[in-house]
Amino acid sequence: MILHTVNKSPLNSPCLNSCLRTIAQNDALLLIEDGVYGAVEHFSALLVSIPEGVPVFVLQADLLARGLQERLNPSVQVVDDEGFVDLCCQYSKTQSWY
Repeated sequence: MILHTVNKSPLNSPCLNSCLRTIAQNDALLLIEDGVYGAVEHFSALLVSIPEGVPVFVLQADLLARGLQERLNPSVQVVDDEGFVDLCCQYSKTQSWY
């Protein structure tokens, strides 16, 4: 069980695509910093490749800082900083994509 964190925008980095090629069932994806751009509806096609049942999260502070809350893909769950810590504790490993 791996928590994958992506902090780069899919507009200018292959990090999210690389992550999505390796993510597996029982893993989770957390989009942080500029990675939150991957959670907007415009990039919904990218998230289709995620195995069924793999949750996708976005860090609330980063989403709000970029003004993207109204454009969020409805399948993405928003977590606050405490939720981020909880996810890190819930998954046995964390893989950062940067």
